[in-house]
Amino acid sequence: MRRKITVVGAGMVGGTTAQRLAERDYADVVLVDIVEGLPQGKALDLLEAAPVLGYDGAIIGTNSYEETADSEIVVITSGLARKPGMSRDDLVMKNKAIVQSVVESVVHYSPNSILVMVANPLDAMAQLALKVSGFPRERVCGMAGVLDTARFRTFLAHELGVSVRDVQAYVLGGHGDTMVPVIKYTTVGGVPIDKLLSKDDIERLVTRTRKGGEEIVNLLKTGSAYYAPSASVVDMVDAIMLDRKRILPCAVYLQGEYGINGLFVGVPAKLGAGGVEQIIELELAPEEQAALKRSADAVQELVDIMKI
Repeated sequence: MRRKITVVGAGMVGGTTAQRLAERDYADVVLVDIVEGLPQGKALDLLEAAPVLGYDGAIIGTNSYEETADSEIVVITSGLARKPGMSRDDLVMKNKAIVQSVVESVVHYSPNSILVMVANPLDAMAQLALKVSGFPRERVCGMAGVLDTARFRTFLAHELGVSVRDVQAYVLGGHGDTMVPVIKYTTVGGVPIDKLLSKDDIERLVTRTRKGGEEIVNLLKTGSAYYAPSASVVDMVDAIMLDRKRILPCAVYLQGEYGINGLFVGVPAKLGAGGVEQIIELELAPEEQAALKRSADAVQELVDIMKI
């Protein structure tokens, strides 16, 4: 019997994630959405690409959760985007209702699954998923750090005219203006970045990274990023499904690590078959530790709004 992965939300991020997973060909893929016809249509389109690309897994589109039963990993992308006139509190509470319902359904049919959260606000929704699911912290994580780090690596590589493969970095903290690129651990071919770029240049690229999602929204006008976010999700799923023991920056529930307790915050973690198998504690500069604490405080504000 083939393994199974479910993607909840058949929008651009969810649909592209399903595509990338189907092309991996290591599991059947179930795509779930409340909009009738949307997941079914995308699933059929993906099936019809299989003879061309050479994958054989089942791809199922559905509006219910029965067909998601016994999924090993569930990627949750569902949620509303903020609309004009909507306060942050309004958005959080609306997405709380959506994510709570999704997680309850997922847990009913796949009680042994690992949850990968993508719905925004990411860290807060991961916190909600942990509470609603009752899962151990090892089986709930959030995707943001992989994406933010990929953006930072992209901008550095283009600035220096080198391959992105030779740029290593970590971006910690929450997804947004409070994210924390860790300059001490940013290298190009093993050379520390502060040996290659001026402080002003580094800060300019850090600022662009923090506004990376906004930059794409402004260019698209009617949408947001989905190629890089879906690739980042699949990087995490690969690590878990293939037990790769990858060290990736992702949102995990901290219990004293980095001096933070009882909150989801983006830090490096080892991902393998057990989910979050280890949290890696980097030695941070005082200003980076303070920035990470500010990021955690921002998450706490959202958690307090949801009263969880």
